[in-house]
Amino acid sequence: MGTQQAVANGQPAAVESSVRRRLRAVATWAAFVGGPVFLVGTILHPARDGWGMAKVGELYGLTHDVQATGLLLQVVSLASMLALGLGVRSRRDLTGWYASLVGTLLWFALIVFDGSHNPVRAHYEPSLVHTTSDLDAPSALIVFPALLIFPTGYAVLAFALRRVGMTAVAVLLSVGSLVYTVGGVFIFTSGPGFPLIQIFEVAGAAAFALGYVLLGRRASVERP
Repeated sequence: MGTQQAVANGQPAAVESSVRRRLRAVATWAAFVGGPVFLVGTILHPARDGWGMAKVGELYGLTHDVQATGLLLQVVSLASMLALGLGVRSRRDLTGWYASLVGTLLWFALIVFDGSHNPVRAHYEPSLVHTTSDLDAPSALIVFPALLIFPTGYAVLAFALRRVGMTAVAVLLSVGSLVYTVGGVFIFTSGPGFPLIQIFEVAGAAAFALGYVLLGRRASVERP
């Protein structure tokens, strides 16, 4: 009602300013919270093999819920920053923001799928969990695009961020997402019990989370 009244009174500039303040606040706090929440879910992640998964019960799904919450907040932050035009100086800069947004949504889908599908599989056929034998066509349509587009999207965003002087953020987000994804690839190339999986995922998620915190801080102060 207040926004409509302001427009009726001929105050579009005040309305726009109010909307941008709200967008900036959402972009900032969603980044501040989304990155660290994703990291916490990654740190708490239990064993990835079927027998270990069956042993921990609901904990596996719970850690994925935490990760999914962090990713959803990241999507909200990216969408808000895109609406603000943060770091967008030309049309080519938009590509990076859209690519990272799509990559994050795909990884969100992968995390939700993993956290719901694999605990059930572990209960009945633990030897098949996180193996290529358990990858049917519907699963592959979620897993492989996410593995490709999540790190690629942030690599493309990194070019846009570097052009506006956000080099540290660009490096943290692109390298962090890549290292984290490599940890996920190890599950299929070296088996779910491979010890470097957790090391790579936590290290990548830590850099990724710090990148989001710094990106949120930039969103809180930058003006178009």
